[in-house]
Amino acid sequence: MSVAPYPDWIIPPAEGYTAEDLDRLPDLPPHTELLDGSLIFVSPQTKFHVRTKRLLDRALEAAVPEGWEVWPEMSVTLDRQNRPEPDLLVVDVASDTGHLQTNFGAEHVLLAIEVVSQESRVRDREVKPRKYAAAGIPHFWRVECDEGRPVVHTYEIDPATRLYGLTGIHHKQLKVDRPFPVDIDLT
Repeated sequence: MSVAPYPDWIIPPAEGYTAEDLDRLPDLPPHTELLDGSLIFVSPQTKFHVRTKRLLDRALEAAVPEGWEVWPEMSVTLDRQNRPEPDLLVVDVASDTGHLQTNFGAEHVLLAIEVVSQESRVRDREVKPRKYAAAGIPHFWRVECDEGRPVVHTYEIDPATRLYGLTGIHHKQLKVDRPFPVDIDLT
């Protein structure tokens, strides 16, 4: 009797995977995302990526208002076939369903942040922002690397179009008052 070289889930169902499947499929690699019913596996993170996430996480933790909390690397269910995992989320504390919770509903997310990686450029610049806006997430930040330093592009949703509008590009200092006051030295 031979053992199959790959797990059964390597071949997706004809209709694609669902958000619930991410919690049921055995032995998925860490940080697997779901976009349009397809499983997305992420590459190892660079030092820039980890360092930037840590900087933003600490600053947001210090600035987040009561009733909200910061979560790194938790997925957000946008709809039946989309459950991406932003690098950081700011979510309503009322969305807490207990210690076994694996994701948040889009309706509970105030801010989603993506730190762009070499392999995730198109997803982080085009695909995910479009999906986050369509799901009604009010704020989105995209972080790019410029010679080893973070550059933060901030966006806010336009309620009329349900698309993000650019509110700023921050090179040395990220100082905003929306979605809440934040002042971060990016150097």
